Amino acid sequence: MRAIIPVAGQGTRLRPHTHTVPKVLLQVAGKPIIGHILDQLQPIGIDELVLVVGYRGEMVQEYVRSHYSYKTTYVEQKDLLGLGHAIYLATQKAGTGPALIILGDTIFSADLRPVQNSKCALLGVKPVEDPRRFGIAEIANGRVVRLVEKPDRPSSNLAIVGIYYLPDIRPLAECLQTIVEEKRTTKGEFQLTDALELLLQRGTEMRPLPVEGWLDCGKRETLLDTNRQLLISKGYHRSLEDSIIIDPVYIADSAIIDHSIVGPFVSVAENSTIERSILRDTIVNQAATVRNACLEQSIVGENAIVLGRMSHLNVGDSSEIDFT
Repeated sequence: MRAIIPVAGQGTRLRPHTHTVPKVLLQVAGKPIIGHILDQLQPIGIDELVLVVGYRGEMVQEYVRSHYSYKTTYVEQKDLLGLGHAIYLATQKAGTGPALIILGDTIFSADLRPVQNSKCALLGVKPVEDPRRFGIAEIANGRVVRLVEKPDRPSSNLAIVGIYYLPDIRPLAECLQTIVEEKRTTKGEFQLTDALELLLQRGTEMRPLPVEGWLDCGKRETLLDTNRQLLISKGYHRSLEDSIIIDPVYIADSAIIDHSIVGPFVSVAENSTIERSILRDTIVNQAATVRNACLEQSIVGENAIVLGRMSHLNVGDSSEIDFT
C-alpha cells in the first residue's frame, strides 16, 4: 500500500525558521515533523510513498532518502493552489489500488490497523471546540454522509484531521480532476474536502476513523505544545554529569550539555551545545549554541548562537543573538 503526503507548504506562520528549512523538517521531540509521521506508517505495511514537495523540496528528499527505505516518488507542486490541487498532482503518479493520504503538517496518534483490511473509505475525525476552523464531517448510522470545508454554521463538531484511506485511489482521482477542470474552488483554493464530498455524492461508502491525538505544528506556540505532548508520551530520560536534567527532555547523543539546567519539556538536537544555561519548554535545533542564557518557550534555529540573558525567543537559522 502507498501513502500520499503533501509537504509543499511554505510554513509562513513559522518564520523565520521556514526561511531556510521546510516546515516538515523542523525539529520536535527529537526528530523532524515528517519523521514522526513516517514512523507511524511502518507498522501497517506502507511500502511506497508519494510526496508532494515544493519549497526547498530537495531538503525533504535528502532527509527521507537518508533515514528511510521506502520506495518514494516525488511530485513537485509549483503553484500552491490548495490541498486538493496537491493531491490531484499526486494521483497522477499514484496509479491504482489502495492509498492512505496523510497531511504533512500535523502529528497524529491513531490506530491505523483498520486501513489494512477495510473495504470502504475511511476518514480521520476528532471532536473539536470550534469546528468553524476546520473541514467537518456529518455522520449518520456509522457512515460519513456529508463534508463541509470550514462552515460558518457547523452542523457537526467532528473535524477532518488529515488522515484519509481509499481502497482504490482512482475514484478520488476522478473527483479531483473534475473540480480542477471545472475550477471549483473554496476560499480561492482547490479543496480536498470538496473532492471527497463529490466522492460521497457519487456513492462511495465512507466511515469515520477516530483519531485520539492530533498535534498541530502550524505556529510557534503549537509547535512548542506538540513538543511538550510528545516528550510526555514518549517518556524520554537523560542523566548527565555536571548538569541537572529535569524530565521529560530529549537530548541528542551528540549534543554537549555543560553546567546547565535543562528541562522540563526541552528538545536539544544533534551537534548542539548548551553551556552554563537554563532551558525550559524550548526547542534547540541542530548545531545551535546557547551559552550563559536563560530561555523559556523559545525556539532556536539550526546553527544559531544565543548568548546572554533571560528572554522569550524565536530565533531563525544561522542567526546570532548576543545580550552581553
